[in-house]
Amino acid sequence: MTVQPLMNEKCVEAFATEMLAHMTGASVTLMTSVGFRTGLFDVLAELPPSTSETISEQARLQERYVREWLSAMVTAGIVTYDPDGATYHLPPEHAAVLIRAAGPDNLGTLAQMLSGVALVEDELVSCFRHGGGVPYSSFPRFQEVMSDAGDPSRSRAITALPTLAPGLVQKLEKGIEVLDAGCGRGFVSIEMARRYRNSRFVGYDFTPEAIEYANERAKSFGLTNVRFEVHDQANHVEPERFGLITTFDAIHDQADPERVVSNIYSSLQPGGEYLMMEPAGSSHLHKNLDHPMATILYTISCFHCMTVSLSQGGKGLGTMWGEEVAIEMLANAGFHNIRIEQVEGDIESSYFFARKPY
Repeated sequence: MTVQPLMNEKCVEAFATEMLAHMTGASVTLMTSVGFRTGLFDVLAELPPSTSETISEQARLQERYVREWLSAMVTAGIVTYDPDGATYHLPPEHAAVLIRAAGPDNLGTLAQMLSGVALVEDELVSCFRHGGGVPYSSFPRFQEVMSDAGDPSRSRAITALPTLAPGLVQKLEKGIEVLDAGCGRGFVSIEMARRYRNSRFVGYDFTPEAIEYANERAKSFGLTNVRFEVHDQANHVEPERFGLITTFDAIHDQADPERVVSNIYSSLQPGGEYLMMEPAGSSHLHKNLDHPMATILYTISCFHCMTVSLSQGGKGLGTMWGEEVAIEMLANAGFHNIRIEQVEGDIESSYFFARKPY
């Protein structure tokens, strides 16, 4: 007869309390995403303590839904409530990380990313049982969500280029050809084209909708030194054409990341530079135990980055493929002088700089 070990009931109770806190956090994430997408945080930030009727009127939303959302926000400690006047208020300290104007510090963008990837749970469970992956086509609003989440950080990185990469800005001011591979909606190329008019910029992505959006946005700025084209970097090489190639959060979910990095190397001129932004972290789980966003990043990996790669028969590196594997991949492609930099205030990203030897 097997003797079952005695359980520590206090440990059971403590763990149950911890799990309830996790689930409460998940509920807050869902409602934060709703508040971000509907503009409720932005409206609340502009109003004095107000009733749900006033808030819904200003936001042009249905009052009954707004009132229920506000109830969740109040019980979560995000919005304050005065029962005497039945008024709600978003403290400015809370608004600072929830309104769109918060830029890179906005956590609403992360909330909508998490709620968005959760839509594929049924498909993901099937992958757990049968293998394969969930394709990009299963993710509605993917390019929009990625743009909201990533563009503020990319803007901060572009601003930090003079200190991140000494000498690169001088090259851009003089005039070089620049490629952003996996450009999405084209934010990086457009922002750099506006700053460095003597350089010529091109963005490649395999998503036609994103490229159409990018070209229209470039046109709205009247830019003549930037364009966007549909290409898959795994199958596209332009030998020794570019002085700078960038990828932002684009390598780890490729089906064949080694081939993409190798093609980037081939497309650079001798002495050309490659800037690769990827999620910060180690390739080794035990080194990520104190990472403040590790659980979130592993979750996004499972629900998106890893599975979209596997859906194409790819390697499924995942979001947390880590600096060690990244450096090895860059070296194997032929890059020299590989270094990793951080941007102040951006705990999510590592910036890899590498040069193609002459």
